[in-house]
Amino acid sequence: MYRILLFSLLCCGLHASAQHNWKLDSETDGIKVYSAPVVESKVKALKVECDYNATLSQLIAVLLDVKTCTEWVYSTKSCTLLKRVSPSELYYYSEINIPWPAQNRDFVAHLTVTQNPETKVVYMDGPAIPGMVPVKKGIVRIDHSIGKWVITPVGEKRVHVSYTLQVDPGGAIPAWLVNMFAAEGPTQSFKKLKLQLQKPAYKDVELSFIKD
Repeated sequence: MYRILLFSLLCCGLHASAQHNWKLDSETDGIKVYSAPVVESKVKALKVECDYNATLSQLIAVLLDVKTCTEWVYSTKSCTLLKRVSPSELYYYSEINIPWPAQNRDFVAHLTVTQNPETKVVYMDGPAIPGMVPVKKGIVRIDHSIGKWVITPVGEKRVHVSYTLQVDPGGAIPAWLVNMFAAEGPTQSFKKLKLQLQKPAYKDVELSFIKD
């Protein structure tokens, strides 16, 4: 998120317009990373697509387990649960490590999960929202970020993931830093997400609000 500079908003899933003209930038280990220009913005929107050997419940359980985001979300320094509204809705705070000379970024995200009862497709939204946590000295607050996870079952314990993201990183960000995060962030995060899914804590998980 830069936009992957904030890819860490990732863990915070977000909403990119369906009207984007996506261009494939890279494909590594089945992870496809696309970008698209955004009107009146110097920061491109991003989209990541890949498949995982996992159930819907397993993947959603990982994404909602915000305390573990530092283990797999690229450049995430901290991630703290602020409020759990229900099993499928929560608020969390995260700080993103940014190489010098830029300042770290942080944000508060509101995660909500819904599922189409007929297709079983799961949607997770996680826009950045203002408030809840005071702005901290020396850290640039991300107030505008939108995106979305769309998780589709494609076989027995196998899902297809489409993640779109668009963000305003705030402040001044050097072009080389934007390019670095855009190139490395998505691929590294989704590789680690695959490993995260294999951990014992998520092996037999079942979620009451998800129909696998």
